[in-house]
Amino acid sequence: MYLPRTLISHLYLQLVKSHHALSPPVLILVALEPDALCACRIFTALLKRDYIPHTIKPIAGYGDLTTAGKELVQPMRLSDGGSGGVVCCLGVGGLVDLEAILGLEMNEDGSGGSDGVDVWIMDSRRPWNLSNVFGGQPQHDTPNAVAAPAGRGVDQGQISRTYRTGKGGIIVFDDGDIQTDLSAQREAWFALEEMPQVDDEGDYSDAEESNDDEDGPLREASPNRKRKSPADEDDTEVESDKENARPRQRRRSNSSSSIPSSDNTPSKSRGSDPILTSTPPSNQLSSPPAVPQSPKQPSARQLRRRLLRMRRKHEAAIRSYHSLGTCYAEPVSSLMYSLVSELGREDNDFLWLAIVGLSSTELYGRTSTGVSLAPQDQPTAASGWQRSRGSRIRQVMRDEVRRLNPPELTETGREVLRGHAADTIPVYARSPTDTAIRLSPEPRFLLIRHWSLYDSMLHSPYLSAKLHIWSDVGRRRLHKLLAKMGVSLSQCRQSYTHMDMELKKVLRERLLHFAPMYGLEGLIPPAGGGRAAEQEGWGFVRSWGWKACLSAADVAIIVGAILEVGHRRDASSKNAGASSVQADSSASAESALSRFYDAYDALLSPTRLSSAIPFAQTLHRAILQTGTLLLQKKQIRHLRAFRMALVKEGPDVGLFCTSGALTKLALWVGEAIAEVEPEHRGEATGKRKAGTPLVLGCLDEARGVYVVVGLGGSGGASVASAEAQKAKKEQKEDKAKEKETKKEAKRRERERQRLEHELDDDYEEEETEEEDDSSDDEDSSDEDDDGSGERNMFRNRFGNAFQEVVQETNARVRLDSFEHCVVEVKKEDLGGFLESLSMKAVVG
Repeated sequence: MYLPRTLISHLYLQLVKSHHALSPPVLILVALEPDALCACRIFTALLKRDYIPHTIKPIAGYGDLTTAGKELVQPMRLSDGGSGGVVCCLGVGGLVDLEAILGLEMNEDGSGGSDGVDVWIMDSRRPWNLSNVFGGQPQHDTPNAVAAPAGRGVDQGQISRTYRTGKGGIIVFDDGDIQTDLSAQREAWFALEEMPQVDDEGDYSDAEESNDDEDGPLREASPNRKRKSPADEDDTEVESDKENARPRQRRRSNSSSSIPSSDNTPSKSRGSDPILTSTPPSNQLSSPPAVPQSPKQPSARQLRRRLLRMRRKHEAAIRSYHSLGTCYAEPVSSLMYSLVSELGREDNDFLWLAIVGLSSTELYGRTSTGVSLAPQDQPTAASGWQRSRGSRIRQVMRDEVRRLNPPELTETGREVLRGHAADTIPVYARSPTDTAIRLSPEPRFLLIRHWSLYDSMLHSPYLSAKLHIWSDVGRRRLHKLLAKMGVSLSQCRQSYTHMDMELKKVLRERLLHFAPMYGLEGLIPPAGGGRAAEQEGWGFVRSWGWKACLSAADVAIIVGAILEVGHRRDASSKNAGASSVQADSSASAESALSRFYDAYDALLSPTRLSSAIPFAQTLHRAILQTGTLLLQKKQIRHLRAFRMALVKEGPDVGLFCTSGALTKLALWVGEAIAEVEPEHRGEATGKRKAGTPLVLGCLDEARGVYVVVGLGGSGGASVASAEAQKAKKEQKEDKAKEKETKKEAKRRERERQRLEHELDDDYEEEETEEEDDSSDDEDSSDEDDDGSGERNMFRNRFGNAFQEVVQETNARVRLDSFEHCVVEVKKEDLGGFLESLSMKAVVG
């Protein structure tokens, strides 16, 4: 089942109303990622305000999810002695059948099922598992399993206002994509639910059995008939088709009972045989005059074939949706903030958490094409998880910042309204009690408030790719850029907060002037006034009095570093790599659990965030050093379908044994490759081209496995192409309306001609079928044209390719990550795994 966006607060309000002192606590399953962590912090704050107890369970992968289902979820069922309750999955379970993973499937004897356990799913990964979206409905509460969901406020999987919680089921929170994009899959799903089970292999044999039943008296007259060979059966099928075209007088002669005329008697039309129609059987002599007979009904064989065609069509629609590859929709934290807004409980803490979760999606390459590079022709404002849609979400966040943080009516406030005091990067709060969120023209530097200007530019993934920082030529280009800006190396190597104030005031202006000379048009957002439309691309900054002043991107980087590196590493030591990796699985799980709660506590604590900044700096130093070694030593190989690189040695190899850190390294290397090779920038044609996918592996020597991540190319539609597709869709709708009008006019004209010329029904029906076929062909061609834009999205299909390789080879592979483009491969099986993977389609 799925909850529409317009009813996003419906389930939570019912939870608040039905809660009492003996109610079980709400179980929250959270993925180990910043976006889900921010959503969890928002949700737990809501539950605390409503005095609802809850339990948080971090989930690292599908193995942990299965264990949580056995140990925590299944005991909650009424049939197992539990009291029911609510399980909320944040960033967990959207891609798989959650009933099967959690063990909530219905058994053959009717036992099991969800049985009072409501499972809520909020996940930004796509494609949805349609069993969660359109299934997941408890069917054991009434004998009529089909009518039960409709009576419970569920219409074809969609929850209405009359729905009441407490009986269990899987409920997906829709961000708007299900209602707008999955109408065809929804129709196919429920059409398959209503269809009877028909096996493809039993098509002809069952059809022969049906023919045997129809000709029962004749078959009994010759019981010693031999079994036909396949060739004879084909001839028999042709003969049976011929017999279906004429009336079977033998049936009347061998049976004393009357046979319905609709099944075996032909319709009265010109050219029928007068001998066959003039003499009725003896048992019909006393009957009244015959009424006009209906056309011949299709045989059982024809109905079966139609059913099989419809089934294959609907199954193909569902199968094609699941095979599109992975992508990302609205972040979970943003969806959770929509719930807060619907409840009318917005404040700066909730808004800040939603902004941090939104900012974290860019750091992990979460785009509308999966885990991949952002389009190279896009500015920073539109290079996120959904381009135009992401821009709209950011615009909503900027509006919320202005609404919840109005400027003070002082001289400084009036200057901010006029846009004169917003050209500098804010570093300090305006007062000891200042906790406001403000907009800031953030450059694409890394941790600039907590690093020197030189280090911030040097470790920026954007500048590293554009200036080729990994080479000596690139370092000299960076030095020349600083020299043209009038910043000496001694000044830029100081901490940014201690730089000359006059230099910081003119830094933005000089960056806007000199950055285009080096191809850095997207380095810093343009100057904007006080209006929302003029501040596209601006970042978000929050102050905690004199304690700290952090941007949302800084917080996302720090929280991600805590989840990936953890406090147990010495930030000043780069040699803490493989030696500190825990080989024991239980110790590794405990380490992940401690890192999760460290990040959870640091989200709204400026002191904890400031103390974790060295961990983020250590991680990004390792990314720059390791990526530079890969490029300088030319360790990136070009295979048939993708490029491949392996990190086997080095002082920082242990840092990249986690999927998050390895993904950041892959994004850094992928950006560098896309800049090095000019054909991937579309210079020859002036258009954007998709980059070559990248497979990056890191050796975990302690466990004897390679952690492998598959990064998609820099595909995806830009804002302009998205608007073009929208215009094309509207044009198609107008064309369909025009076609329908023409079709109606032709139908009226044909009806008029039939009345005038008395055309027979067969001719009219044949003409109608020909017209319908032609219109279907036109529609399919239109769909193909529209589908070309979807195919150009170049989604990340590494997850599908990994599963295909596992099925075809004997490679020992662990598919446990929620990111399906991340796997673990045994050290000895890596060669064969990559060889088979190179023959697969990894984007599409």
